[in-house]
Amino acid sequence: MTYPEALAYISRLGRFGMKLGTERTRAILDLMGNPERGLTGALIAGTNGKGSTAVCLASILQAGGHTVGFMPKPHLVSYTERIQVNGVPISERDFVQTLEVLTPTLQAIAGDIGQATEFEMLTVMAIAYLSHRADRLVCEVGLGGRLDATNALDLGVAVITNVDLDHQKYLGNTIEQIAHEKAAIIKAGNRVVTGCEGAALAIVEEHAREAGARLWRLGQEIQFESSFRGWDGHVMSVTGPGFEHARLTVPLVGDYQPANAALAIAAAHLLDDITDGAVREGLARVVWPGRLQLIATRPRVVLDGGHNPAAMTKSGVSLRRLIGSERLVTVFAMLSERDPAELLAALRTLRPDAAVFTVPASAGGHAISADRLAAMFGDTAEAVLPPRAALARARELAGDDGNVLICGSLYLVGEILALGV
Repeated sequence: MTYPEALAYISRLGRFGMKLGTERTRAILDLMGNPERGLTGALIAGTNGKGSTAVCLASILQAGGHTVGFMPKPHLVSYTERIQVNGVPISERDFVQTLEVLTPTLQAIAGDIGQATEFEMLTVMAIAYLSHRADRLVCEVGLGGRLDATNALDLGVAVITNVDLDHQKYLGNTIEQIAHEKAAIIKAGNRVVTGCEGAALAIVEEHAREAGARLWRLGQEIQFESSFRGWDGHVMSVTGPGFEHARLTVPLVGDYQPANAALAIAAAHLLDDITDGAVREGLARVVWPGRLQLIATRPRVVLDGGHNPAAMTKSGVSLRRLIGSERLVTVFAMLSERDPAELLAALRTLRPDAAVFTVPASAGGHAISADRLAAMFGDTAEAVLPPRAALARARELAGDDGNVLICGSLYLVGEILALGV
């Protein structure tokens, strides 16, 4: 089997196929001999910030001397990004070999309880590959929590970053309903870290009590303060039960990133007797592509994968803080599973001088047409295909002293990143 053949195999049901629930994942792991048993680490859920929190935690644990398996979601350019050891993605050869070894098990399960989805296959492939290579595992939850394939794991620490409206079709139409879905990753005896507030926090507290889990809350047990350093990120200090770290460098630029870093630091302390040096070194070297990532200048080109209203609005506030009143042109695309009125309203909060709408090829026919989005947005909008041409047009509109923001879809961000701009 070649790497393209392996990708075709796992995606034959369609990249966007979905069967919620952990039954198949649990059955596959059982038939594999439960390679996940004995793995310790963190399962990280939340509406926004879970990827940043996860990469910060993985980097801290690696700086502390651990061999860290990392399961981020989704990938930007290559499927191999979803299975990493110490920040290095699995090779295409190992990806193929891992799938080939698992194929008989996948086929057996398909005959009993139905074909595994792409996401389920990627989850068990990651566990099979990482279980005998890593001594800590950091796993980002996919959709929600309760019915996500990753919830077959119990790694000892559960992190719920925050809760906002997103994926309502699957998770519910209220903050409370979505919070119950996400807090369901908490298992008996876990240690829990959360940045949730209000009604969502009350639900996380309820789940923690029922599970007999120790809970650390941002703003209560965990306190932090930070100062902004422009495109260089932040300097922050954080304290919690039994730990204190001052003047840490966090090179991620979003205003919300110090909170994510604080959650990661707390999770690291729950997992290990982590040193100040490991926290300091781990955070200082964090890189998280596609999150307010500067990839070019004159004009400045920035990538941001926030693809729900809350994430886009927060990123917009951070970007405007960085660029002030400078000219801004956005390049935007979105999937059809989301509400265009809501996301376009969030896009307007960025106050773009012009907007270019496009469609990423990797969205596989699941994107809203550029013409429709441009018509909904108004007079300053254009529809330009493909993304490469849309970026060129946005640069022209921005001018050398302006800014271009690529946003709305991780598929779009990944395609632009792959261009090597």
